[in-house]
Amino acid sequence: MSAADPLHRDAARVLGAWAAPDGEQDKLRAAYTGHLAAHPDGMWKSCAAGHLTASALIVDPERERVLLTLHRKLRMWLQTGGHCEPADRSLAVAALREATEESGVPGLRLLPEPVRLDRHDTPCATHLDVQYAALAPSGARETVSEESLALRWFGYEEVREVADASVVRLLESTRAALR
Repeated sequence: MSAADPLHRDAARVLGAWAAPDGEQDKLRAAYTGHLAAHPDGMWKSCAAGHLTASALIVDPERERVLLTLHRKLRMWLQTGGHCEPADRSLAVAALREATEESGVPGLRLLPEPVRLDRHDTPCATHLDVQYAALAPSGARETVSEESLALRWFGYEEVREVADASVVRLLESTRAALR
């Protein structure tokens, strides 16, 4: 795959237009766009220098809670998300696909723009994660996928007790976007 492919173009467009909420996020935005400019394969797991990923925090704003997955490999409570696939035509499509696959919740609706960026090292490579928020429909019921050990709804205030700082920051950014 190359910079000519639709997902790479979409990622460059989304990140180029994204209004970062602060200076730290803007530095990450610039690093992500620089990565894409330097790596035509920067969207794909095969890129040894790291690759973009797409994730979504599933939120039930009416009940002030989020759905987290106990990641099978990392054994941590995280938002849904992961690697982009060739069929994904946009970052938003990748984030929504991952959220739906991992949660089993139909009818999720993404907020239109990413809410946050997070760069982190994983066993496979550095992930340049583009993080969205997905609104759960009323009465949403989750189904555990093979990528998860468990799924669980956590109240906003509980997240700090079970998840790492990156998930807490994502929740804070999501709540700000929902205001």
